[in-house]
Amino acid sequence: MQRKGSLIHLKPEAEAEYKHYHQAVWPEVLSKITECNIRNYSIFLRDGMLFSYFEYIGEDFKADMARMAADPKTQEWWIIMNPMQTPLENRAEGEWWASMPEVFHLD
Repeated sequence: MQRKGSLIHLKPEAEAEYKHYHQAVWPEVLSKITECNIRNYSIFLRDGMLFSYFEYIGEDFKADMARMAADPKTQEWWIIMNPMQTPLENRAEGEWWASMPEVFHLD
């Protein structure tokens, strides 16, 4: 299992709408997240920054993320979510959410 953390800016004017959508994430999107081997997924918000945390239980993260990105319902969700977000300028090439290295963990 791999723990994954990432960051992105949330536009201030989008906060209420973003929270509203995440109170009832579409079942097809939730199902695809699970199908792509993501578990224990959370998104936190503070001072205009979204922090996501999840655990990846699969064998090929890149392939699972490509499968998720190819899903029509997920694409529809992202069409709504992406304009609410502003990626970090120093993110890695090809990233929307900037990945974060884990520096500490305690079970």
